[in-house]
Amino acid sequence: MLRGLYTAWTGMVNEQKRLDVISNNMANSDTVGYKDERVTSQAFDQVLGIKIRDGSQAYHNQAIGRFSLGVKIGEVYTDYSQGSLRETGNTYDVTLSGKGFFTVNVVDSNGVTHTRYTRNGQFHLTKDGFLVDKEGNRVQGEGGDIVIDPSAKKVSISSTGQIVADGQEVDTLQIADFQDYDYLAKYGDTMYEPVDGATMIEAEAQVLQGYTEQSNVNVIKEMVDLITTTRAYEANQKVIRSYDSMLDRAANQVGRLSG
Repeated sequence: MLRGLYTAWTGMVNEQKRLDVISNNMANSDTVGYKDERVTSQAFDQVLGIKIRDGSQAYHNQAIGRFSLGVKIGEVYTDYSQGSLRETGNTYDVTLSGKGFFTVNVVDSNGVTHTRYTRNGQFHLTKDGFLVDKEGNRVQGEGGDIVIDPSAKKVSISSTGQIVADGQEVDTLQIADFQDYDYLAKYGDTMYEPVDGATMIEAEAQVLQGYTEQSNVNVIKEMVDLITTTRAYEANQKVIRSYDSMLDRAANQVGRLSG
């Protein structure tokens, strides 16, 4: 009987994790450059309990009984598909049409610089002329930190990322891409950093000035998934309540009558 409690519990934990992912997607449905996250489920791989050597038979890793191991989160993965483009007309709002990422340098609390990649192209200039993102991280060009004269009257960015200020070429945006996005670790809502095994390739994306890429989250789909997941959570909750009622009767009613 207690096996059913365990199975229902794993179901509730699984659905809670799904709710966390769905809630995060909905909270970031208006975040520029955010990519939708999705979840898969799988059964537990194997029983972790085995029969130890007790003289009854030779020891050969025999599993104890046939126990339903419930369900667990198989994988949380990212949908990197293109989001819709919104025209802003702002000089330093840029977006990528196609596969690729902008490159930024992020300095952590220990002063260590990390090179990370993002689809969020809401940039602006500091008073010193550095091109930075919304959090103040410096955007990288082919020559390093991009610096533009704040007094420049006309700044244009070509489809290849070339930046020209008042007719003078400044730098070119460093656009990166990777062969397999499974080798990207996510930081925050829109930042990614390659891990061991990542292979960088030439990006084919085109740069569009005066546009931003919106989140690719489908709010209607997320609402449907939210309702479905909530009902699944409630169903597992009812199973536990039913088992609790049966255990109560077995212990306090059947047991008393037997006595």
